[in-house]
Amino acid sequence: MTALNRVPSLMARAGTASALTLAAVGGSIVVPGLATDASAAALATKALQVAASKKGAPYQYGATGPRRFDCSGLTLYSFKKAGKTLPRTAAAQYNTSHHISAGSRRAGDLVFFHYGSNVYHVGIYAGHNKIWHAPRTGDVVRLQKIWTRSVWYGRVS
Repeated sequence: MTALNRVPSLMARAGTASALTLAAVGGSIVVPGLATDASAAALATKALQVAASKKGAPYQYGATGPRRFDCSGLTLYSFKKAGKTLPRTAAAQYNTSHHISAGSRRAGDLVFFHYGSNVYHVGIYAGHNKIWHAPRTGDVVRLQKIWTRSVWYGRVS
């Protein structure tokens, strides 16, 4: 049941008179789940902005910023600056994220690249089938099109 679908049952429990009184005085109804979704979206947007601001930073295996990054180091750094601590590795980040479908993905979600059941790379979804990521040794943080279908998506909240 989505948060919006819960509104009628909340209204029934609160009573129509209470809802009308609340509306008359300019109040608002707090719906469980909506605030969480909004805060997760704000967190994701901020993390995406941080990752984009690191465009051109060199890849370095094991680096977590602020000047050099590996893939999970970039996601860890970006979400930390946005106010959320993530685990160090791509696999651990996958295990702690809320798994979502490709159809549910939004800008700021994590994109996990896998071979079978092994996660080997992570980036931050930027929309339009592109990610911000730190690709490999000799490369830099950049925006790139997702190049494979072997991806899973995760949302940080």
